[in-house]
Amino acid sequence: MIFDKNVLDTLTAQAQASPRLRMNLDLRNSPEDGSQRMLNALEPGTVLPIHRHRTTSEVVVMLRGRAVQYLYDEQGRETDAVLLAAGALDGDGVPGAVPGMTISKGQWHKLVALESGTVIFEAKDGPYEPISPADILSM
Repeated sequence: MIFDKNVLDTLTAQAQASPRLRMNLDLRNSPEDGSQRMLNALEPGTVLPIHRHRTTSEVVVMLRGRAVQYLYDEQGRETDAVLLAAGALDGDGVPGAVPGMTISKGQWHKLVALESGTVIFEAKDGPYEPISPADILSM
């Protein structure tokens, strides 16, 4: 599959039509593929709780748009905010932005989309596991 404008636009349209304001495209080879690889379209206003993944790190690469990845400590205090922007290293005029990052295993985090049409590539180790209530930080 080639991630061209048509693929990103289609995924964005699905996110915009979704009550959750986000939509993912599974990139695994088959349901038996034990990895997690996806494109995730996120619209401003989508609600992602502060959460963690206890068994895997997470790679996030911005393909289109901008978002902030917030990191938190165990008490729910913000410890860092990383501006992610597509093309950030190409001099696109987004000071301090980077195109992607790895979130360490067990790190509390949440992503906030800053503009419509935001699409990320996301990868984690192992098969998909829904986030358990113990892995969502209640504030």
